[in-house]
Amino acid sequence: MGARRRHAATGASPASEQATSPRPEARAEATVADPFAADERPIVLYDGVCNFCNGGVNLVLDLDRNPRGSVRFAALQSDVGRSLLERCGRSPDDISSIVLVEKSAFYLKSDAVLRIGVALGLPWSAMGNLALLLLPRLVRDPAYDVVAANRYRLLGIRDECRLTDGRYADRFLA
Repeated sequence: MGARRRHAATGASPASEQATSPRPEARAEATVADPFAADERPIVLYDGVCNFCNGGVNLVLDLDRNPRGSVRFAALQSDVGRSLLERCGRSPDDISSIVLVEKSAFYLKSDAVLRIGVALGLPWSAMGNLALLLLPRLVRDPAYDVVAANRYRLLGIRDECRLTDGRYADRFLA
C-alpha cells in the first residue's frame, strides 16, 4: 500500500497506568488514549449523525460472520473518535471521511471502505483486495467524495449518535 494512504498512527500509550491503576475512571481514560491496549481489532470511525453512514455500519454488522466481530466502531463525534483522529494527525472536528484505524496505521475514504471489506473475510475480502488492486485511488476517491458530500441529502441526519440495542454493545466505543 502506498505511503500516502497507509499512515502511521502513533501516540503515547498509558499502558502502565492502565495495568496499575485501581481507579475505574483512570482505566476508562486509558481506553480512550489506547483502545488497542486490550483489543487489536481495527476501529471504524464513522459520522454518527449520518443516516447513510449508520446504514453502512448496519451493513458491516450484518455481513460480518466473525462471532466476535472483525471490526469495532466509534462515531467520529465521540471522545474515542476525536482522540483517534488526533492520534492519526487529523483535526478532531474532521468528519469528512470514514477512517479505519489499526494499531499502527489508518486509512481514509475508499481505502478505508475497501479495507473494511477485507477485514470481513470471504467473499468480501476477495472483492476488497481485488478493488484495491484494480481500481486506482484516482478513480475511487472522487467517487467517494461525491457520496460523502451528499450523504446528508441522500438519507438525512439524526439528532444524535446511534444507541446500540445491546447485541453489539461490545463493538461500539463511546
